[in-house]
Amino acid sequence: QVQLVESGGGSVQAGGSLTLSCAVSGDSERSYFLAWFRRSSGEERERVACISPSHSTTYWGDAVSRGTIDRDDAKRTLYLRLDNLKLGDSGTYYCAAGESDYGCPQEISDWDYWGQGTQVTVSS
Repeated sequence: QVQLVESGGGSVQAGGSLTLSCAVSGDSERSYFLAWFRRSSGEERERVACISPSHSTTYWGDAVSRGTIDRDDAKRTLYLRLDNLKLGDSGTYYCAAGESDYGCPQEISDWDYWGQGTQVTVSS
């Protein structure tokens, strides 16, 4: 079992930066892939970034150029920094944990554990 608790959401102006945190606890959490997902209003949950147990990173969408995912296993915390925030970055951000032998799990159903989410609102 792995427990995930997100924090750091809030209201931010476009162009600014935001760092989200996810406290990770449980059994062998260091062996899990960790990721951030976003669900915007009326949309499906989408991948933002993933980090492996060896700290290899993968980004999707705008996070390729504006996102930084990191994990501090000593602090048992996952981070996501987003720079140059845009209105489209608004949504609920979730952290997730999953196991895989072949890199970041590709399907939402492949992720085993989820946090409750933290809301981010970007305004102009």
